[in-house]
Amino acid sequence: MALSSGRNRGRALARLTTAAIAAALVGTTAGTAMADENPAPLAGVKAAPKSAAARASAPVFPLLAVTKAGDFYAYSPNGRGGLESKKIGGDFWAERINTAFYVDNNKDGVADGMYGRHTNGTLTFADFAKGERKIGGGWNQFNLLLAPGNLAGTKQSDILARNKSGVLYLYVAKSNGTLNAKKKVGSGWGQYTQIAGQGDLSGDGRADIVARDKAGVLWLYKGTGDADKPFAKRLKVGGGWNGYNRILSSGDVDLDGRSDLVARDKSGNAWLFKGTGKASAPFKAKKKVGSGWGKYTLIFS
Repeated sequence: MALSSGRNRGRALARLTTAAIAAALVGTTAGTAMADENPAPLAGVKAAPKSAAARASAPVFPLLAVTKAGDFYAYSPNGRGGLESKKIGGDFWAERINTAFYVDNNKDGVADGMYGRHTNGTLTFADFAKGERKIGGGWNQFNLLLAPGNLAGTKQSDILARNKSGVLYLYVAKSNGTLNAKKKVGSGWGQYTQIAGQGDLSGDGRADIVARDKAGVLWLYKGTGDADKPFAKRLKVGGGWNGYNRILSSGDVDLDGRSDLVARDKSGNAWLFKGTGKASAPFKAKKKVGSGWGKYTLIFS
């Protein structure tokens, strides 16, 4: 992605955040699917062949941050390798939402929808062009939800969900934001205190994730594009990551076409780890992109 087009996308995202964020997370409509049930497939929606290659762009999403008082802020790329913030306002966040994340289902690099988990365990999906629908209840059984991109070979961004026993599941998304029946990725994922990812980190065009274990070691899980086995064997990135209490990705922050990582340290400083596109060393040296982030009780993208 060229830098000039990235800047244009950054400006578009700022407008998108202001205009669409409230609609994305307030209210529900009919059509439910419980998290612990197998959602029935919708007519006309077919899964991609198992051999289909999952390709991941480097989307440019804003980071959203919420204070204890319920005020929320949007951080968007500033075109200079950093982030600029804008207070959006609104005190309903802390009361209604405990997890949310953007998706780019048409793969143009800009968020076109958002999933939000309400405090009562209901998951909703807001299509910014078509409105919101209720996915289902029971989602508070999961202590981690993440949409790192296309993991299964279809076009849509899929959801990873980890339960309190450390079992990780994959929900393959459909074109309308509803979800196929969950697939078990594996157990033992409770060893990780942070899991993050948005797009391709290894340069092969597939969505990847990173996971930090309790010893502070960060691991890279390369995506395979296979819903039955979405990740290859983990690769060690490095140690010393326990200095951060929040690790996440909003995609491409510095607008070089590669997915990056953002981490907040215990002093409230925000650091950018620019992606390299190389699995052997996926990130460059950290760069400070903010301070005062300790006031946020929730940060997501």
